Amino acid sequence: MTAPERRSKPNAAASAAAAEPTGPLVLGRSPTLIGILCVVGASVAFSANDMTVKWLSGDYPLHQIVLVRAIVAMILTLAIIIPLEGGFVNLKTRRPFIHFLRGLAVVVANMTFFVGLVSLPLGEATAIFFMAPLFITAFSVVFLGETVGLRRWIAVLVGLCGVIIVLRPGASFQWAALLPMVAALAYALLQIMTRKIGVTDKASTMAFYIQMTFIIVCTVIGLTLGDGRYAGTGNANIEFLTKAWVWPPARDIGIMAALGVFSAAGGYLISQGYRLCEAALVAPFEYLTMPLAVFWGVMIWNDWPDAVAWIGISLIAGAGLYVFYRETIMGRRNVLKAPLARNR
Repeated sequence: MTAPERRSKPNAAASAAAAEPTGPLVLGRSPTLIGILCVVGASVAFSANDMTVKWLSGDYPLHQIVLVRAIVAMILTLAIIIPLEGGFVNLKTRRPFIHFLRGLAVVVANMTFFVGLVSLPLGEATAIFFMAPLFITAFSVVFLGETVGLRRWIAVLVGLCGVIIVLRPGASFQWAALLPMVAALAYALLQIMTRKIGVTDKASTMAFYIQMTFIIVCTVIGLTLGDGRYAGTGNANIEFLTKAWVWPPARDIGIMAALGVFSAAGGYLISQGYRLCEAALVAPFEYLTMPLAVFWGVMIWNDWPDAVAWIGISLIAGAGLYVFYRETIMGRRNVLKAPLARNR
């Protein structure tokens, strides 16, 4: 579901952070205000992206929607974002294999999240996806050898309890509800790999290779499944992957193109937000995506979260925010301090 996922060189991020006051928030200082507004704008863009994909899911296969989105986002990246960050020389990289793995991770995160959206309320799917910061905490121990204290492990467990409440194991359990969790795991792995290359590669470089991976993977899937030969399973989630390509009317082409704008704009805005402000200051504003997801769900599909769902959503959000807080208190270099474009 929740695609959310930033970044320029850590040196730039550190310089921007050093320029910011460490005391109370002062909105009169333009970098701080602009940074917050950028993250808010990115959250709106990501939420609109999720809502639009769910809305189109009944008529088009997922790989067709994502392919059009990626092509438009690639055009915007090449025409606007890369020139803003120093030009096409930034497309050179010493680590193409890691870029490819990152691209695959974000493709898995997108595909599983969006397939889950077919049968899940947008708000609950987004809440489950926000387990990603907690998974990043756990993976940082396994893959990066970092030390995580007891209180952050407790936060991870609280977040998992929130997910279990949202999933509601039992008679009403849907297997599709596990898909946003798979998306969160893939997104966490993406960010762990980001720590490896964020020192040398810019946000525009990573955005380019991610969009390129989307284009390649969706083209291959389209050539394999695009004729609908595997459709007709009767399962709405599987049908979203296997249904035949349909030539959309001009209106829907425009909507798919808007997804590319949401993706490119969201990635760039989140990069700018984390470049201009400390992670602890702006990270909580990303959680605006959750109430926005609930809003879209209510307004378009009349999906009102019940009391149990709200308890689970609150536990997940609270645990994630606490992890951000502890990362700052402990003086650890959070993955978000080296912003990399989130692609969801």
